[in-house]
Amino acid sequence: MTRTDLSNDATTMFAEGDILVIERTFSAPRELVWEMLTSPEHVARWWGPRGTTTDVARMDVRPGGVWRWINKFDGGQAAFTGEYLEVAPPHRLVRTSIFDDGHAEGPGAVETVTLEEQNGTTKVIYHTRFPSDEVLSFALSQGMSMGALEQFDRLAELLEPVA
Repeated sequence: MTRTDLSNDATTMFAEGDILVIERTFSAPRELVWEMLTSPEHVARWWGPRGTTTDVARMDVRPGGVWRWINKFDGGQAAFTGEYLEVAPPHRLVRTSIFDDGHAEGPGAVETVTLEEQNGTTKVIYHTRFPSDEVLSFALSQGMSMGALEQFDRLAELLEPVA
């Protein structure tokens, strides 16, 4: 796969090979952004595209801990699950992620989330390595890029009152 730009005005996103990179700067301190990314009550408020709700079924944020989030939308749901591999508050989180349709097999994607503090703002970088180019292409064909852009917009909106 050649490099494909999937950005919008606020979020940089590109796919290349089996890698997806998403970058967004939020007008909030790193500790608060970390809390929004690692707290079940906050994740439930922003994760997923607009018009959906998210049930955080499990979220044990520690190395070896398991997470499972269920995104609900009109007429259906999509569950995702994985394991936390590295947790280094408030600057780095590494976890696996796989679509959980009840038949999930094989390796999931590995997401590395880095938070960089810059003069009172926080740059969040998601670097995700998918099991293959084909798996990433399939995820993108299912609307993943639109959903990711919208969820970062939703997170920014939750952080606005403190900015």
